[in-house]
This record gives sequence, C-alpha cells and structure tokens, in this order.
Amino acid sequence: MASEAVQKPKAKKKQKPWIRPRHKVVRNILYYTLGTYCRLRYHAQVEKFAEWEDRPYCILLNHQTPFDQFFVGMSVKGNIYYLATEDIFSLGWVSSLIRYLIAPIPIKKQTADVRAVMTCIRVAREGGSIAIAPEGNRTYSGRTEYMSPAIIPLARKMGMPILLYRLEGGYGVEPRWSNVTRRGKMRCYVSRVIMPEEYAAMTDDELYATVKEGLYVNEACADTEYRHRKSAEYLERLLYVCPHCGLSAFESHGDTVECLKCRRKARYLPTKELAGDFPYRFAADWYDAQEDYINSIDLREETEPLYVERVRVSEVIPYKKKVVLDRKAIVELYGHSIALTVKGEETLYPFDETAAVTVLGRNKLNIYAGDRVLQIKGDKRFNAVKYVHLYHRCKNLKRGNDHEQFLGL
Repeated sequence: MASEAVQKPKAKKKQKPWIRPRHKVVRNILYYTLGTYCRLRYHAQVEKFAEWEDRPYCILLNHQTPFDQFFVGMSVKGNIYYLATEDIFSLGWVSSLIRYLIAPIPIKKQTADVRAVMTCIRVAREGGSIAIAPEGNRTYSGRTEYMSPAIIPLARKMGMPILLYRLEGGYGVEPRWSNVTRRGKMRCYVSRVIMPEEYAAMTDDELYATVKEGLYVNEACADTEYRHRKSAEYLERLLYVCPHCGLSAFESHGDTVECLKCRRKARYLPTKELAGDFPYRFAADWYDAQEDYINSIDLREETEPLYVERVRVSEVIPYKKKVVLDRKAIVELYGHSIALTVKGEETLYPFDETAAVTVLGRNKLNIYAGDRVLQIKGDKRFNAVKYVHLYHRCKNLKRGNDHEQFLGL
C-alpha cells in the first residue's frame, strides 16, 4: 500500500519592514522644501531640539494647523512616522504615492483601531519614532481639546521616551474654520521629555495629566495680532447656535459674521476678539456656549429636520478610493438620526446604530454605518460640527449619561 504523502506546513510569509531607506531621503527633501514653505507661510519660530539622542521617540503634539507634521520634522531628527486618518489613504494613486514616500500609519478616526496600535508597536520595534496628535482633531476653539486616555497605555507599550511637542499661535495664524492665513507669528518647540524610567513610576492618571499639561495651549486671549481682511470668513463652519435664536445658521463676509435669523452681527478683530451683538469675547467662549446649549436639550423626539442641506455624498472604500454617489444629494439632520437622499432614494442613519460621526479637515463629515463609510461634503459654508455634537448628545442620552459634557471634538 502506497504511503500517504506528508504535507509540510506552509512557511509563514516574512513581513516586509515598515521603515525603508528612501523615507530618510524624502524626509530630508521635505525639510528643505515644504519645511521652508511652512516656516515662511506661518512666520513660525521653529526651535531645534538639541537634546535629541539617536533613539526612537514617541512624539505627542497638540494639533493647530494642516502642516503641524512639518514643524515637528524641522525640530527633531530621525525617521518619524505619523498617524493619519484613513481619508488620505482613499485617494487612489495619490495615496499609493504617499505610502511609498513617507509611509504614514493609517488609523480609523473615532474608532478603536487595533490595527493602528499594532503598526505603531511594529514601527517602534524597527527603530522609528511615532508622532501622534492625541486630540485626534485640529482645534476649532483655539484651545487644546479632549485627548483620549488611550494614548497612555499605547505610549507605555512602545517603551520610548515621550516627547511633548507644543505649537503656539497656529490657531491665530490659521483657524481650522478659515481658508486664509493671517499675518502673525507662531512658535513650535519641545515642551518636555518624559523618559521611560520616569513614567514607569507614574500611574496612568498622573502620566495623562502630565501629557495634558505639557500640550495645553489656550489661544482665547488677546496676546498678539493676526491680520487679514477676511478674518471672519467661514466662521459659520464653527457656529450654529445663536444666543438670541437658538439653533440657527450664519454667514460671514470679510471680518464680519451674521446670524441669518435675527441679523445680529459680530466682527472678528485682529486680536482674535469678537465685537458686536453677541455676549462672547472669543470664538472659544461661543464654542463653549454651543456645547452647553446642546447638553441642555433633548431633541430625540423631534419629527421635523433641524437642518436640510444640499451636499455631495461619496462612499469611502477604506485605504483604496472614494466613489461619488451623488453630487446633489440632500442631508437632513434630526436629533436622533441623519437622513440622506441619494439619487432620489432616502436612507435613514439612526445615531443608535451608527458607529461614529466625525469631522475631517475644515468641514467634511464622515458617517461610519455598518461596513460603510459615507463622506458628506457641502459648500464652503457647510457646518459639520453640529452633526457631530448632536450625534454625541444623542449617544450620551441613550447611555444614560445625561450630564456627560464631551461632544466628540
């Protein structure tokens, strides 16, 4: 009787290294090109970190401008790998080029992304530094906002020195809601280094408090002037609650923003202060008042839409591409759901059944529903913040957290 052939187990495919020699070459090219451009555009004082050792670091930074990563690269040496949302990995050949040149680490925004955590650990073991903005969002208010405590166990697991990188003045020069860069100054520097032996003696709460303190910046202050003739334009990307009218809509031109219901106005001054018909000194004060307003109401029983807007809807195929579904779709915002009418067919996305609703860039909106990611892009005045705030308010109420203040940004 012929003996049966013994099958050998297949050899495990060797994982290719994340870090490649070309990344250092690209980093040096970007340092002298885009780095110089950023320094000139933002009038940024970028301070070199002279104590840099030839070892990987976990770099944590507050998030103020679209070019924060280049300021980090101008201050410190070595190969640095940045966490980036899946949006930049869904641009077809452009994403492939970005991956090839600098290999950022993809992370799904506002979700527990185990894959991103494992990639961070992998890159750290290969000797690369990791740069993370724990806020996960550019600040809309001018303050360093909520940071997830999950950053602490991740930093511990990587076992590298924690370098706290602080950006100041970036909100004054280019607020997240604005399309223009103002004449002003900003400063970028390392505020503190926490060595592994130091944070090993800290509790998670102590280390979290230390990180927050080292990164906290509050630009709701008249510390210097930032000038541009269109200083208030697109402030309506941030504002949606009028202290006189409640839920409303706004429109801005030049240095002035106006409520479209009561027609009251405010000017945005070079000092970042507001002057006019509203009881707020800074945009951050208005931002806080909006959150307080949303946290004081329950709109889940509303049967009429709070907002109806015409938008472009695309489906994001994560890490591949975006497919435009309808350039003239209708989005309706309720206190309990979002309704999308795409090509004449309406689909309801109840907040209870939606994994996440997030803002990307200045005012794009992503809806994570089941295995689909839908991206909404309105006109230049589209306000995505209100969708995120109402989504989180509904989720908080559903969980019985009536007094939970955090609204997702």
